[in-house]
Amino acid sequence: MPQKNNIIIVPQKNNTITNNNSGTDEENIDQDHDIDQIYFAEKKILKEIEILLPKFDNQNITKNFLNAFELSLYKKNLNNIKLNINLYSNKNDLNNIIIQKATPGKIFIGPLTSEDVKNIKNECSKGILFFSFAFERKYAEKCIYLVNFFPEDDLVTLFKSFTPYSKIALLYPENDYGYYINSIIDSIAIKSNSTVINRASYKEDLSDARNAIKELSKYELRKYELERQKTILKTKKDEISIKALKRIEKFETAGVVDFTHLIIPDYNIRLLQIAPLLPFYDIDPNIIQFVGTGVWDNEIFFNEPALQGSIFPGLDKKKRIEFINDYRSSYKEIPIRTITIPYDLIGIVEYIINNELNLKDVNYLLNNQTTTFDGIDGKFSFVNNIISRELDILEILDGAARLAN
Repeated sequence: MPQKNNIIIVPQKNNTITNNNSGTDEENIDQDHDIDQIYFAEKKILKEIEILLPKFDNQNITKNFLNAFELSLYKKNLNNIKLNINLYSNKNDLNNIIIQKATPGKIFIGPLTSEDVKNIKNECSKGILFFSFAFERKYAEKCIYLVNFFPEDDLVTLFKSFTPYSKIALLYPENDYGYYINSIIDSIAIKSNSTVINRASYKEDLSDARNAIKELSKYELRKYELERQKTILKTKKDEISIKALKRIEKFETAGVVDFTHLIIPDYNIRLLQIAPLLPFYDIDPNIIQFVGTGVWDNEIFFNEPALQGSIFPGLDKKKRIEFINDYRSSYKEIPIRTITIPYDLIGIVEYIINNELNLKDVNYLLNNQTTTFDGIDGKFSFVNNIISRELDILEILDGAARLAN
Protein backbone atom coordinates (compact mmCIF):
# COMPACT_ATOMS: atom_id res chain seq x y z
CA MET A 1 0.00 0.00 0.00
CA PRO A 2 1.48 3.38 -0.92
CA GLN A 3 2.37 5.71 1.89
CA LYS A 4 1.07 9.28 2.10
CA ASN A 5 4.40 10.82 3.15
CA ASN A 6 4.57 13.01 0.05
CA ILE A 7 0.97 14.17 0.12
CA ILE A 8 -0.38 16.89 2.37
CA ILE A 9 -4.13 17.48 2.60
CA VAL A 10 -4.76 21.22 2.91
CA PRO A 11 -8.20 21.91 4.41
CA GLN A 12 -9.78 25.05 3.04
CA LYS A 13 -11.70 27.47 5.23
CA ASN A 14 -13.99 30.31 4.30
CA ASN A 15 -11.21 32.55 3.10
CA THR A 16 -11.94 36.22 2.73
CA ILE A 17 -8.94 37.09 0.60
CA THR A 18 -9.83 39.10 -2.48
CA ASN A 19 -7.80 39.85 -5.56
CA ASN A 20 -7.39 43.58 -5.96
CA ASN A 21 -5.27 43.35 -9.10
CA SER A 22 -6.99 45.41 -11.78
CA GLY A 23 -5.43 43.34 -14.55
CA THR A 24 -3.56 46.28 -16.09
CA ASP A 25 -0.16 44.60 -15.83
CA GLU A 26 -1.41 41.42 -17.50
CA GLU A 27 -2.90 43.39 -20.36
CA ASN A 28 0.50 44.91 -21.16
CA ILE A 29 2.24 41.52 -21.40
CA ASP A 30 2.92 40.02 -24.83
CA GLN A 31 0.16 37.46 -25.29
CA ASP A 32 2.30 34.90 -27.11
CA HIS A 33 5.34 34.96 -24.84
CA ASP A 34 3.84 35.68 -21.45
CA ILE A 35 6.26 33.71 -19.31
CA ASP A 36 9.39 34.53 -21.34
CA GLN A 37 9.03 38.27 -20.94
CA ILE A 38 8.23 38.67 -17.25
CA TYR A 39 10.44 38.79 -14.20
CA PHE A 40 10.09 35.13 -13.31
CA ALA A 41 11.35 33.52 -16.54
CA GLU A 42 14.52 32.24 -14.87
CA LYS A 43 12.71 31.04 -11.72
CA LYS A 44 13.21 27.31 -11.21
CA ILE A 45 10.18 25.12 -10.75
CA LEU A 46 9.43 24.42 -7.09
CA LYS A 47 9.33 20.85 -5.77
CA GLU A 48 6.10 21.54 -3.90
CA ILE A 49 3.16 21.01 -6.28
CA GLU A 50 -0.42 22.13 -5.68
CA ILE A 51 -3.27 19.79 -6.67
CA LEU A 52 -6.60 21.54 -7.30
CA LEU A 53 -9.69 19.32 -7.28
CA PRO A 54 -13.36 19.90 -6.39
CA LYS A 55 -14.51 18.84 -2.94
CA PHE A 56 -18.17 18.20 -3.65
CA ASP A 57 -18.74 18.12 -7.42
CA ASN A 58 -17.39 15.14 -9.37
CA GLN A 59 -16.46 13.41 -6.11
CA ASN A 60 -15.71 10.09 -7.77
CA ILE A 61 -13.22 11.68 -10.16
CA THR A 62 -11.56 13.56 -7.29
CA LYS A 63 -11.24 10.39 -5.23
CA ASN A 64 -9.84 8.38 -8.14
CA PHE A 65 -7.37 11.11 -9.09
CA LEU A 66 -6.12 11.54 -5.52
CA ASN A 67 -5.55 7.79 -5.28
CA ALA A 68 -3.80 7.82 -8.66
CA PHE A 69 -1.45 10.63 -7.63
CA GLU A 70 -0.61 8.78 -4.43
CA LEU A 71 -0.02 5.51 -6.25
CA SER A 72 2.10 7.27 -8.90
CA LEU A 73 4.47 8.69 -6.28
CA TYR A 74 4.74 5.28 -4.70
CA LYS A 75 5.40 3.40 -7.95
CA LYS A 76 7.95 5.96 -9.12
CA ASN A 77 9.54 6.01 -5.64
CA LEU A 78 9.66 9.80 -5.65
CA ASN A 79 10.89 11.43 -2.47
CA ASN A 80 11.81 14.85 -3.81
CA ILE A 81 8.30 15.94 -4.79
CA LYS A 82 5.59 17.06 -2.38
CA LEU A 83 1.96 17.20 -3.44
CA ASN A 84 -0.37 19.53 -1.54
CA ILE A 85 -3.99 18.52 -2.07
CA ASN A 86 -6.32 21.53 -2.15
CA LEU A 87 -10.03 20.71 -2.31
CA TYR A 88 -12.18 23.65 -3.39
CA SER A 89 -15.89 24.04 -2.73
CA ASN A 90 -16.73 26.68 -5.33
CA LYS A 91 -15.19 29.14 -7.76
CA ASN A 92 -14.39 31.74 -5.11
CA ASP A 93 -12.75 29.09 -2.96
CA LEU A 94 -10.64 28.00 -5.92
CA ASN A 95 -9.57 31.55 -6.72
CA ASN A 96 -8.53 32.18 -3.11
CA ILE A 97 -6.43 29.01 -3.05
CA ILE A 98 -4.61 30.05 -6.22
CA ILE A 99 -3.98 33.55 -4.88
CA GLN A 100 -2.58 32.15 -1.64
CA LYS A 101 -0.33 29.59 -3.33
CA ALA A 102 0.78 31.56 -6.42
CA THR A 103 4.51 31.63 -5.70
CA PRO A 104 6.81 32.10 -8.74
CA GLY A 105 7.88 28.68 -10.02
CA LYS A 106 4.80 26.95 -8.65
CA ILE A 107 3.02 24.23 -10.62
CA PHE A 108 -0.72 23.74 -10.12
CA ILE A 109 -2.25 20.46 -11.29
CA GLY A 110 -5.89 21.27 -11.91
CA PRO A 111 -8.51 22.58 -11.82
CA LEU A 112 -10.82 19.89 -13.09
CA THR A 113 -13.44 21.44 -15.37
CA SER A 114 -13.68 24.08 -18.07
CA GLU A 115 -15.92 26.16 -15.86
CA ASP A 116 -13.30 26.09 -13.12
CA VAL A 117 -10.47 27.11 -15.44
CA LYS A 118 -12.17 30.27 -16.73
CA ASN A 119 -10.16 33.43 -16.11
CA ILE A 120 -7.22 31.76 -14.31
CA LYS A 121 -5.03 32.99 -17.17
CA ASN A 122 -5.03 36.28 -15.27
CA GLU A 123 -2.75 34.61 -12.73
CA CYS A 124 -0.10 33.67 -15.32
CA SER A 125 1.85 36.90 -14.79
CA LYS A 126 2.79 35.59 -11.33
CA GLY A 127 5.19 33.07 -12.84
CA ILE A 128 3.13 29.92 -12.32
CA LEU A 129 1.98 27.00 -14.46
CA PHE A 130 -1.29 25.06 -14.64
CA PHE A 131 -1.84 21.53 -15.92
CA SER A 132 -5.62 21.52 -16.10
CA PHE A 133 -8.00 18.66 -16.87
CA ALA A 134 -10.45 21.07 -18.57
CA PHE A 135 -12.09 19.81 -21.74
CA GLU A 136 -12.66 23.04 -23.69
CA ARG A 137 -9.59 23.65 -25.80
CA LYS A 138 -10.07 27.43 -25.94
CA TYR A 139 -8.69 27.71 -22.41
CA ALA A 140 -5.26 26.40 -23.44
CA GLU A 141 -3.17 29.57 -23.49
CA LYS A 142 -0.39 31.42 -21.72
CA CYS A 143 0.61 29.30 -18.70
CA ILE A 144 -2.34 26.87 -18.96
CA TYR A 145 -1.71 23.40 -20.42
CA LEU A 146 -4.62 21.01 -20.93
CA VAL A 147 -4.21 17.30 -20.19
CA ASN A 148 -7.13 15.02 -20.96
CA PHE A 149 -8.34 12.58 -23.59
CA PHE A 150 -9.45 14.80 -26.45
CA PRO A 151 -11.83 13.52 -29.17
CA GLU A 152 -9.90 15.46 -31.81
CA ASP A 153 -7.11 12.88 -31.44
CA ASP A 154 -9.69 10.11 -31.83
CA LEU A 155 -11.17 11.48 -35.04
CA VAL A 156 -7.84 12.34 -36.62
CA THR A 157 -6.64 8.78 -35.99
CA LEU A 158 -9.84 7.30 -37.41
CA PHE A 159 -9.89 9.36 -40.60
CA LYS A 160 -6.25 8.53 -41.24
CA SER A 161 -7.16 4.83 -41.00
CA PHE A 162 -10.14 4.86 -43.36
CA THR A 163 -9.54 3.68 -46.88
CA PRO A 164 -9.64 6.53 -49.43
CA TYR A 165 -13.09 7.68 -50.53
CA SER A 166 -14.86 6.04 -47.60
CA LYS A 167 -18.35 7.35 -46.95
CA ILE A 168 -18.96 8.11 -43.29
CA ALA A 169 -22.20 8.36 -41.33
CA LEU A 170 -22.48 9.73 -37.80
CA LEU A 171 -25.06 8.60 -35.22
CA TYR A 172 -24.65 10.57 -32.01
CA PRO A 173 -26.45 11.17 -28.70
CA GLU A 174 -27.93 14.56 -27.93
CA ASN A 175 -25.59 15.42 -25.07
CA ASP A 176 -22.47 17.55 -24.67
CA TYR A 177 -20.15 14.82 -25.94
CA GLY A 178 -22.29 13.96 -28.94
CA TYR A 179 -22.80 17.59 -29.90
CA TYR A 180 -19.08 18.23 -29.63
CA ILE A 181 -18.20 15.31 -31.92
CA ASN A 182 -20.74 16.58 -34.43
CA SER A 183 -19.26 20.08 -34.26
CA ILE A 184 -15.68 19.02 -35.02
CA ILE A 185 -16.05 16.06 -37.39
CA ASP A 186 -16.36 18.11 -40.59
CA SER A 187 -13.17 20.09 -39.97
CA ILE A 188 -11.26 16.83 -39.55
CA ALA A 189 -12.96 14.97 -42.41
CA ILE A 190 -12.20 17.74 -44.89
CA LYS A 191 -8.47 17.14 -44.37
CA SER A 192 -8.85 13.44 -45.22
CA ASN A 193 -9.80 11.40 -48.28
CA SER A 194 -13.15 10.43 -46.75
CA THR A 195 -16.48 12.23 -46.67
CA VAL A 196 -19.22 12.53 -44.06
CA ILE A 197 -22.38 11.97 -46.07
CA ASN A 198 -25.09 11.52 -43.45
CA ARG A 199 -25.77 12.04 -39.76
CA ALA A 200 -28.56 11.63 -37.23
CA SER A 201 -28.98 12.14 -33.51
CA TYR A 202 -31.08 10.61 -30.73
CA LYS A 203 -32.18 11.63 -27.26
CA GLU A 204 -30.25 10.35 -24.26
CA ASP A 205 -33.27 8.34 -23.08
CA LEU A 206 -33.30 6.58 -26.49
CA SER A 207 -37.01 7.39 -26.92
CA ASP A 208 -36.44 8.32 -30.57
CA ALA A 209 -33.49 6.04 -31.28
CA ARG A 210 -35.36 3.83 -33.75
CA ASN A 211 -36.50 6.86 -35.74
CA ALA A 212 -32.95 8.24 -35.79
CA ILE A 213 -31.60 4.95 -37.13
CA LYS A 214 -34.35 4.80 -39.76
CA GLU A 215 -33.50 8.33 -40.84
CA LEU A 216 -29.82 7.53 -41.07
CA SER A 217 -30.34 4.43 -43.18
CA LYS A 218 -33.13 6.05 -45.25
CA TYR A 219 -35.14 3.02 -44.20
CA GLU A 220 -38.60 4.36 -45.04
CA LEU A 221 -37.49 5.61 -48.47
CA ARG A 222 -35.91 2.28 -49.35
CA LYS A 223 -38.93 0.40 -48.00
CA TYR A 224 -41.20 2.50 -50.20
CA GLU A 225 -38.96 1.79 -53.19
CA LEU A 226 -39.15 -1.96 -52.55
CA GLU A 227 -42.94 -1.87 -52.36
CA ARG A 228 -43.02 0.12 -55.60
CA GLN A 229 -40.89 -2.51 -57.33
CA LYS A 230 -43.12 -5.31 -56.01
CA THR A 231 -46.25 -3.57 -57.30
CA ILE A 232 -44.75 -3.23 -60.78
CA LEU A 233 -43.53 -6.84 -60.91
CA LYS A 234 -46.92 -8.18 -59.80
CA THR A 235 -48.50 -6.71 -62.93
CA LYS A 236 -46.14 -8.68 -65.16
CA LYS A 237 -46.48 -12.33 -66.06
CA ASP A 238 -43.17 -13.08 -67.77
CA GLU A 239 -40.80 -15.56 -66.22
CA ILE A 240 -38.07 -13.01 -65.43
CA SER A 241 -40.50 -10.75 -63.56
CA ILE A 242 -41.96 -13.68 -61.63
CA LYS A 243 -38.47 -14.77 -60.53
CA ALA A 244 -37.50 -11.21 -59.63
CA LEU A 245 -40.63 -10.81 -57.52
CA LYS A 246 -39.97 -14.07 -55.75
CA ARG A 247 -36.41 -12.97 -55.03
CA ILE A 248 -37.31 -9.61 -53.48
CA GLU A 249 -40.28 -10.87 -51.47
CA LYS A 250 -37.92 -11.79 -48.61
CA PHE A 251 -36.47 -8.28 -48.42
CA GLU A 252 -37.83 -5.40 -46.35
CA THR A 253 -36.10 -2.61 -48.27
CA ALA A 254 -34.54 -1.98 -51.62
CA GLY A 255 -30.86 -1.37 -52.13
CA VAL A 256 -28.26 -0.83 -49.43
CA VAL A 257 -27.29 2.06 -47.19
CA ASP A 258 -25.07 4.60 -48.88
CA PHE A 259 -22.24 4.73 -46.32
CA THR A 260 -19.31 2.44 -45.62
CA HIS A 261 -18.58 3.39 -41.99
CA LEU A 262 -20.81 4.37 -39.09
CA ILE A 263 -19.31 6.37 -36.21
CA ILE A 264 -21.19 6.00 -32.91
CA PRO A 265 -19.67 8.29 -30.25
CA ASP A 266 -21.60 6.91 -27.28
CA TYR A 267 -20.93 4.72 -24.25
CA ASN A 268 -22.48 3.11 -21.14
CA ILE A 269 -25.77 1.23 -21.43
CA ARG A 270 -26.89 3.35 -24.40
CA LEU A 271 -24.24 1.85 -26.67
CA LEU A 272 -25.28 -1.66 -25.65
CA GLN A 273 -28.87 -0.79 -26.57
CA ILE A 274 -28.15 1.12 -29.78
CA ALA A 275 -25.77 -1.41 -31.37
CA PRO A 276 -28.24 -4.36 -31.55
CA LEU A 277 -30.91 -2.12 -33.11
CA LEU A 278 -28.83 -1.23 -36.15
CA PRO A 279 -29.08 -4.55 -38.05
CA PHE A 280 -32.89 -4.43 -37.78
CA TYR A 281 -32.81 -1.38 -40.05
CA ASP A 282 -30.38 -2.76 -42.61
CA ILE A 283 -27.21 -1.34 -41.03
CA ASP A 284 -25.41 -4.66 -41.02
CA PRO A 285 -22.07 -4.81 -39.13
CA ASN A 286 -20.96 -7.48 -41.60
CA ILE A 287 -21.22 -4.91 -44.38
CA ILE A 288 -20.89 -1.54 -42.63
CA GLN A 289 -17.84 -0.92 -40.43
CA PHE A 290 -19.01 0.16 -36.97
CA VAL A 291 -16.65 2.73 -35.47
CA GLY A 292 -16.33 4.14 -31.96
CA THR A 293 -14.33 6.83 -30.24
CA GLY A 294 -12.06 6.58 -27.22
CA VAL A 295 -15.05 6.22 -24.89
CA TRP A 296 -15.41 2.66 -26.19
CA ASP A 297 -12.26 1.69 -24.30
CA ASN A 298 -14.19 -0.33 -21.74
CA GLU A 299 -14.38 -4.11 -21.44
CA ILE A 300 -18.14 -4.07 -20.94
CA PHE A 301 -18.55 -3.43 -24.68
CA PHE A 302 -16.22 -6.14 -25.91
CA ASN A 303 -18.70 -9.04 -25.67
CA GLU A 304 -21.60 -7.33 -27.41
CA PRO A 305 -22.34 -9.43 -30.55
CA ALA A 306 -23.27 -6.40 -32.68
CA LEU A 307 -19.89 -4.78 -31.92
CA GLN A 308 -17.69 -7.70 -32.95
CA GLY A 309 -15.37 -6.49 -35.68
CA SER A 310 -15.92 -2.86 -34.72
CA ILE A 311 -12.97 -0.51 -34.38
CA PHE A 312 -12.09 2.46 -32.18
CA PRO A 313 -9.00 4.59 -31.50
CA GLY A 314 -7.02 3.71 -28.43
CA LEU A 315 -3.95 2.01 -27.08
CA ASP A 316 -3.10 -1.54 -26.25
CA LYS A 317 -3.67 -1.84 -22.51
CA LYS A 318 -0.47 -3.77 -21.80
CA LYS A 319 1.37 -0.65 -20.66
CA ARG A 320 -1.32 0.51 -18.25
CA ILE A 321 -2.59 -2.85 -16.99
CA GLU A 322 -0.01 -3.07 -14.19
CA PHE A 323 -0.93 0.39 -12.91
CA ILE A 324 -4.66 -0.39 -13.03
CA ASN A 325 -4.15 -3.74 -11.28
CA ASP A 326 -2.08 -2.05 -8.59
CA TYR A 327 -4.84 0.50 -8.16
CA ARG A 328 -7.44 -2.24 -7.73
CA SER A 329 -5.27 -4.05 -5.26
CA SER A 330 -4.49 -0.92 -3.22
CA TYR A 331 -7.90 0.73 -3.14
CA LYS A 332 -10.25 -2.26 -3.57
CA GLU A 333 -12.24 -0.68 -6.37
CA ILE A 334 -12.33 -0.51 -10.16
CA PRO A 335 -10.92 2.88 -11.22
CA ILE A 336 -12.21 5.25 -13.85
CA ARG A 337 -10.42 5.03 -17.19
CA THR A 338 -8.74 8.42 -16.80
CA ILE A 339 -6.65 7.53 -13.72
CA THR A 340 -3.68 7.11 -16.04
CA ILE A 341 -3.59 10.89 -16.63
CA PRO A 342 -2.19 11.62 -13.12
CA TYR A 343 0.51 8.98 -13.60
CA ASP A 344 1.74 10.53 -16.85
CA LEU A 345 1.51 14.02 -15.33
CA ILE A 346 3.71 13.01 -12.42
CA GLY A 347 6.19 11.74 -15.02
CA ILE A 348 6.33 15.20 -16.63
CA VAL A 349 6.71 16.92 -13.25
CA GLU A 350 9.44 14.46 -12.25
CA TYR A 351 11.40 15.29 -15.41
CA ILE A 352 11.03 19.04 -14.86
CA ILE A 353 12.18 18.92 -11.25
CA ASN A 354 14.98 16.39 -11.71
CA ASN A 355 16.44 18.53 -14.50
CA GLU A 356 16.02 21.72 -12.44
CA LEU A 357 14.17 23.50 -15.24
CA ASN A 358 13.01 27.07 -14.90
CA LEU A 359 9.78 28.54 -16.23
CA LYS A 360 11.32 29.49 -19.56
CA ASP A 361 12.78 25.98 -19.97
CA VAL A 362 9.44 24.35 -19.23
CA ASN A 363 7.50 26.49 -21.68
CA TYR A 364 10.09 25.80 -24.36
CA LEU A 365 10.02 22.07 -23.59
CA LEU A 366 6.25 21.79 -23.77
CA ASN A 367 5.79 24.04 -26.79
CA ASN A 368 8.48 22.29 -28.79
CA GLN A 369 6.51 19.81 -30.86
CA THR A 370 9.61 17.68 -31.36
CA THR A 371 9.44 16.81 -27.66
CA THR A 372 7.61 13.53 -27.17
CA PHE A 373 6.77 11.94 -23.84
CA ASP A 374 6.28 8.20 -23.44
CA GLY A 375 3.56 7.50 -20.87
CA ILE A 376 1.45 4.52 -19.94
CA ASP A 377 -1.18 5.91 -22.31
CA GLY A 378 1.33 5.96 -25.14
CA LYS A 379 3.38 8.70 -26.71
CA PHE A 380 2.20 12.27 -26.45
CA SER A 381 3.35 15.83 -27.02
CA PHE A 382 1.86 19.30 -26.60
CA VAL A 383 0.51 21.30 -29.49
CA ASN A 384 -0.61 24.85 -28.69
CA ASN A 385 -0.65 23.97 -24.96
CA ILE A 386 -2.90 20.94 -25.52
CA ILE A 387 -1.80 17.36 -25.07
CA SER A 388 -1.84 15.40 -28.33
CA ARG A 389 -1.74 11.61 -28.21
CA GLU A 390 -0.51 9.10 -30.77
CA LEU A 391 -3.27 6.49 -30.94
CA ASP A 392 -3.69 3.11 -32.58
CA ILE A 393 -6.76 1.49 -34.12
CA LEU A 394 -8.16 -1.31 -31.95
CA GLU A 395 -10.59 -3.99 -33.11
CA ILE A 396 -13.16 -5.68 -30.89
CA LEU A 397 -13.08 -9.45 -31.23
CA ASP A 398 -14.07 -12.26 -28.87
CA GLY A 399 -14.30 -10.19 -25.73
CA ALA A 400 -11.11 -8.17 -26.21
CA ALA A 401 -9.79 -5.12 -28.04
CA ARG A 402 -6.62 -5.81 -30.03
CA LEU A 403 -4.50 -3.90 -32.48
CA ALA A 404 -6.26 -3.95 -35.85
CA ASN A 405 -4.44 -5.47 -38.79
